Amino acid sequence: MKRKQFPLALWIFVGLLAGAAAGAALMCLPNGVDIAKSYIKPFGTIFLNLLKFVVVPIVLFSIASGVISMGDISRVGSVGGKTVVYYMCTTAFAVILALILASAAKAMNLFTPLDTAGLEYAPPEGQSLMDTIVAIFPSNAVTPLASATMLQVIVISLLLGFGVLLAGDKGRTAGDVISSFNEVFLKIMDLIIRLSPLGVACLICPVVAENGPQVLGKLAAVLLVAYVGYIVHAAVVYSSSVAALGGVSPLAFFRGMAPAMMMAFSSASSVGTLPFTLECSERLGARREVASFVLPLGATINMDGTAIYQGVCAVFIASCYGMDLTLGNMATIVLTATLASIGTAGVPGAGMVMLAMVLQSVNIPVEGIALVAGIDRVFDMGRTTINITGDAACAVIVSKMEDRRLAKAEKK
Repeated sequence: MKRKQFPLALWIFVGLLAGAAAGAALMCLPNGVDIAKSYIKPFGTIFLNLLKFVVVPIVLFSIASGVISMGDISRVGSVGGKTVVYYMCTTAFAVILALILASAAKAMNLFTPLDTAGLEYAPPEGQSLMDTIVAIFPSNAVTPLASATMLQVIVISLLLGFGVLLAGDKGRTAGDVISSFNEVFLKIMDLIIRLSPLGVACLICPVVAENGPQVLGKLAAVLLVAYVGYIVHAAVVYSSSVAALGGVSPLAFFRGMAPAMMMAFSSASSVGTLPFTLECSERLGARREVASFVLPLGATINMDGTAIYQGVCAVFIASCYGMDLTLGNMATIVLTATLASIGTAGVPGAGMVMLAMVLQSVNIPVEGIALVAGIDRVFDMGRTTINITGDAACAVIVSKMEDRRLAKAEKK
């Protein structure tokens, strides 16, 4: 399996470089951006659609199969509790790191204030925490599957697995059917992943062609600070946690996650990258039944990269309006961003919704989002990569912690 993994990562990297080079070349042509968007991007969209197609059945059958294989409903609660605590802690650390880096950049005059006159921006409509909790539970079994509403799909999967366990011997046939479908869709996933080098190239090409000139403009410093935050967070938080709690070497972890990270960077889609994240996590030692629960949940509520983006953008937008954030303001941002990661779960454009909530919490004009909205895709590529890496780290760590817990229980 390891011999097969390295060539995949290598070919995805080659596809990433080839797509970026093609995008840079097209950027120099008069109609290059239109060519990239009209003739290259559709093939990337086809690949992303195939990934999204397989995500729902994989989540549905993998989680249900995982619950059945655990054989104990209480163990699901144990896994869920550890998962939520890990996600909340890393998100809080991410936004603290972002505020420190952004404040340092501001003190060094790296942020070039932009004109805020006449700015208008209407963020996507958010929803309250209670509305989100209510929306977790589906009113029927078909709509969540058709619309890929991940939290509701997870609930359906859990209930399906619980039902099979509670049915005892009479549920054994249903369990076998679920396991069979799970294996079938995993094989389909393997077929789709073989197209990933071409898909990655077609996804990254139009992004480079369209955003290249803008990235070199006045927002370059903001992007740089955000990406430094992404790298530091991964190097410090994920490296230390997988080594201390998961017993996995940081180098081995990032090497194993390379295919999923490159896919996340090019697609900017946590859900679309889920098949890659699942496969990489299992190769790193995560149990399938644990990873099948932790990863879909993380793709919805774990937003470490988004938290870094919010912290950096909050300081930058505040500086454009001539505002200085106090320690109290920064504490409010940390709390708001951490809670909003769950409060906006499953909301389209969740990153923008969360940023709007953060700005409102410290009375920064929401219209300032328009300053960074033009290159949001470039921010999104990095924050998605960090988000899915955090998901995988959690899957590995929780798997190892569960192994240790079960080992102690057996000794007793």
